[in-house]
Amino acid sequence: MIEEFLARRASDVEAVVREAAAAEIMPRYRQLEAHEVDEKTGPHDLVTDADRKAEVYLTTALTALLPGSVVVGEEAVHANPASYEAIRGEAPVWIVDPVDGTRQFVHGTSRFCTLVALALGGEVFASWTYAPALDLFATAVRGGGAHLEGVRLRSGSPDPDRPLEVATSHPDYTTDDQKRALLGLRVEGVRTRPCGSAGLEYLAVARGELDATGFSWEAAWDHAAGLLLVEEAGGAHLTRTNEPFRITGGNALPFTAARDAATARRVARLLARGV
Repeated sequence: MIEEFLARRASDVEAVVREAAAAEIMPRYRQLEAHEVDEKTGPHDLVTDADRKAEVYLTTALTALLPGSVVVGEEAVHANPASYEAIRGEAPVWIVDPVDGTRQFVHGTSRFCTLVALALGGEVFASWTYAPALDLFATAVRGGGAHLEGVRLRSGSPDPDRPLEVATSHPDYTTDDQKRALLGLRVEGVRTRPCGSAGLEYLAVARGELDATGFSWEAAWDHAAGLLLVEEAGGAHLTRTNEPFRITGGNALPFTAARDAATARRVARLLARGV
């Protein structure tokens, strides 16, 4: 059913994502009022009217495109955590992060994006990554490749003559065990930096601009779209116990997504060594 839907309506999904950004996100870009920004769990976990309204827009439009589907969105799950269980259900599920990189959006930088993935039974079949302020739109379909503005993405392999570039979770968002695991990346031949928008880091891996990630959280809305994008560009993802990341949860964290399978295995070994 999903394959047939994608063959007929994938371009309609792209149009919906673009429309949501044009209607609810970009009019607020660098125009946010103080009352339009709130904290969720603390000062580093922000939500804006753009997040809320774009998610409502996407929820209405996407479920109309695919009757019988449901949405797991970041803001709806914050309001009702039980709604996350739909990822493990029998209905097709849209996994939505309306503004990935909310902090960057609030601060007026261009490094944010909208992430949408379509999954069933824990498997992601398609994804859409849109960075409206950068005018970049990437798509991926399982078995059909990854594309940026219609051009096929191929992540390639890292240059063996330079250190691996790895974007990692910020220490403020990690447990003590995860911090120790990430310390495993502090070796010769690896250069780390804090990650920004997860969706844009995945796009950088798929484009061959970043070698790997080291992420320590599981929220599917941050990872589902980008993981398929990386896979379809030729990359791979592994947890520190050398298993592919599962959007349904229960992963051994941190995990990595990398430009190729060899790099994923190397980073996973380093993460396991650090525990």
